[in-house]
Amino acid sequence: MLGSLGARQRDIAGRISLAFLSLFIIFSAISLARPQKQNSHTDRKASGIDIIISMDVSFSMEIADFRYDERIVPRDLISREVVKEFIKQRPNDRIGLIPFAGQPYQESPITLEHDWLLSKIDKVRPNRDLSQGTAIGSAISASAIRLDKRKDTKSRIIILLTDGSNNSGKLSPIQAAEAAKTLGIKVYTVAIGTEGGRLNGQRNAAQEFDTGTLEDIARITNGEYYRAKSTNDLVKAFTSIDTLEKTERTQKVVTTYQDFHHYFTFAAAFCLLGHLLILCFHKPAGPE
Repeated sequence: MLGSLGARQRDIAGRISLAFLSLFIIFSAISLARPQKQNSHTDRKASGIDIIISMDVSFSMEIADFRYDERIVPRDLISREVVKEFIKQRPNDRIGLIPFAGQPYQESPITLEHDWLLSKIDKVRPNRDLSQGTAIGSAISASAIRLDKRKDTKSRIIILLTDGSNNSGKLSPIQAAEAAKTLGIKVYTVAIGTEGGRLNGQRNAAQEFDTGTLEDIARITNGEYYRAKSTNDLVKAFTSIDTLEKTERTQKVVTTYQDFHHYFTFAAAFCLLGHLLILCFHKPAGPE
């Protein structure tokens, strides 16, 4: 059979037989090589740390007193950018978003779908249609209630980002902090803005900061208080929180293999059968 490969067949049947034999050898060789396709996917497991980011979206967050990319930008913009980078560093944490002004608003439930969460953060803006004010106590309470619904977690924290003092809501910040402590929730408070920040074109007084209350909230709940007067300060605050609440990355790569050799085995068998049938029912004229 192999010897006939080097000879030129005189008739069409002989040439077809030779083609079948050649294909049989090719398909058999490929089948013996056992071609496979590798499929991999990452089995990601939640770290056990649930986080609510509660961002102030009151009108004063439009004050432009931070520098970003060589530009002077509003506080809400720099807050969004830093928060997004924080989220990207914690892919295995379930994170939710509750903006607040005169009252809290649930923007995103606690989720591992961070791409969706990041798109939500991009849409968070100070809005004059919202109830104005700074309801810190209500924001902590709403965040704590959302976290308390998660019973399968080892650590729950709230990151409260604000540029003012509590002046709205029915619950005081200290009462809310005490309730959060009872639930085992830590609150990290971040005060953002310069002391002299003003809304463009208005004569309002220098920005109010209730440093004592924010410090008390952090102390009561075993969290930390941070004062961010610049972009660098804000980045350092979130870097510190990231370090204090470090998580182990519990993800597993699962690899499966899909075999394709049987397709070539069937093709080789078909070609061999064709070759043998031609040999049985046709008398070759012989090679030239």
